[in-house]
Amino acid sequence: MNIRLVISGRSYDKAAQAPETLELAAGATVDDALAALAELLGEEGRLPDSCLVAVAGRHLGTIANHPAEPLRDGDEVVLFSPVAGG
Repeated sequence: MNIRLVISGRSYDKAAQAPETLELAAGATVDDALAALAELLGEEGRLPDSCLVAVAGRHLGTIANHPAEPLRDGDEVVLFSPVAGG
């Protein structure tokens, strides 16, 4: 299955290294998608655990704390690094 990947917030610069889509096995979960992305980005491109995770417009939590949500072909996974300041 293919999912669309969006990286935003303060980690947007890492989006240049990330693919727009990930090809995953049928039955893959959010954790599978995050693991595949981490492998592609390597340690230097690692996203912070505080990144918010949303799937198909639904907020799931953070990279560090989210449910093992199954993915469907065509889902959009959004990773958004919170920012602070004014």
